[in-house]
Amino acid sequence: MAKQCHHCGRTWDVSRQPGRQETCEGCGSDWRVCLNCAHYDPRVAQQCRERRAEPVMEKDRANYCEWFELGNNTHAGRSGGGDARAEAAREQFNKLFGD
Repeated sequence: MAKQCHHCGRTWDVSRQPGRQETCEGCGSDWRVCLNCAHYDPRVAQQCRERRAEPVMEKDRANYCEWFELGNNTHAGRSGGGDARAEAAREQFNKLFGD
């Protein structure tokens, strides 16, 4: 699997880890973000499998996490379909509260 931008799917072709101020050439999103990290997991507490990491509120913004490791991920695309279960749950929630 390739190391890809969480937003547009552009591949990270450099052998080193991205710096905090580096941005994707495809979309301008920050590279060093939780959504690009190997430890990111939306199913666990604070969405991070690294227990020693400080909580980060904005998962799509550059941060100073010392445990960051660019992960091999599959491009999810924020503007794409996303997770079907999450979308279905969101729809049910909106129906329940009339939104």
